[in-house]
Amino acid sequence: MESGLLDTAAAAGLCPVAAGRRRVGSTGTARCFLSCSCASRDCRVSASYSHSISRMLSGVRSAARKRLFRSDPAELLGVANWSETGGGGAGGHQHWWTALENNFVLEATDDEYGGVVVDADRLPADRAAFARSLAASLSYWKSVGKKGVWLKLPVDLAEFVPLAVKEGFKYHHAEEAYLMMTYWIPDEPNMLPANASHQVGVGGFVINDQMEVLVVQEKYRGSSLDGVWKLPTGFILASEEIYTGASREVKEETGVDTEFVDVVAFRHAHNVAFHKSDLFFICMLRPVSSEIKIDETEIQAAKWMALEEFVKQPFIQEDHMFQKIMDICIQRLRKCYCGLTPHHVVSKFDDRTSTLYYNVAEPEDVNCSAA
Repeated sequence: MESGLLDTAAAAGLCPVAAGRRRVGSTGTARCFLSCSCASRDCRVSASYSHSISRMLSGVRSAARKRLFRSDPAELLGVANWSETGGGGAGGHQHWWTALENNFVLEATDDEYGGVVVDADRLPADRAAFARSLAASLSYWKSVGKKGVWLKLPVDLAEFVPLAVKEGFKYHHAEEAYLMMTYWIPDEPNMLPANASHQVGVGGFVINDQMEVLVVQEKYRGSSLDGVWKLPTGFILASEEIYTGASREVKEETGVDTEFVDVVAFRHAHNVAFHKSDLFFICMLRPVSSEIKIDETEIQAAKWMALEEFVKQPFIQEDHMFQKIMDICIQRLRKCYCGLTPHHVVSKFDDRTSTLYYNVAEPEDVNCSAA
């Protein structure tokens, strides 16, 4: 069909697009939405997507694995010398590119599990183009046996979310700047990993040489915590070490600088915030300053409190878990118990540096003299 179109164009002295419009108009089977200004064999195309042109060139869909219509226009139309048809040069290529750009299979990279990760930086700019490309992409990925599809939509493209949902994509997780969606292609159990299941919190057990504990009263608290003095606590930030987060939280809430000693215990709980599980690490910290300056947006008050007085609070005495935590902390102070200290190690498996927490087992350290 392409060669016939070019013959028609040559005989009439028209550009290929004008000839295509004439042919389509004469058959009455479809309408062409391409606009074209032509002078003999010189054609300048300013176009939006055209269903009729895409059908005319549908045979080239198998020419590219990642994107459709990536090839040179001469190859697409079967023209030996594209420049002789008036389409040569950067301008000619660009006009045809504009006319066909909405037919791309979305740019994506293969993951190591037989799936694809869509390039969020190269998504179409409008809803219609995205909807067409997404449908074409799913069809292509199914045909080549792909499994999972990861689609990251930046917040400025949030209008695309309903279009993805309509195609069968599911929510996976959301961050401040994007929403991640997934699609499982095979007719078999979905093997894509679920969203992160845990949040990580820390508590700082800061005790000085006078056996005083740094304690706080939170500004916003439930009625069960009225009048209760507790350890400074908070959440670990993304990519933050546990030991760094513990010292940071103490500093932010009380103004006291500390050094990390070890993790004395950690608690694992479920169905906490938003039905997620929670890991809470109690860290022993050594103060290197003593002046208190509270963060008034979070903390009502802070002070140094005698350890004995702190432990005798009804809140601790009546709560089995907190009572156990304080028993462990006291045993740590008496050097009858060793906590977990961080050690940086590199794994040959992924060549990454990780932090491994474990007890020091050297004979000279069995009494936890580092404290």
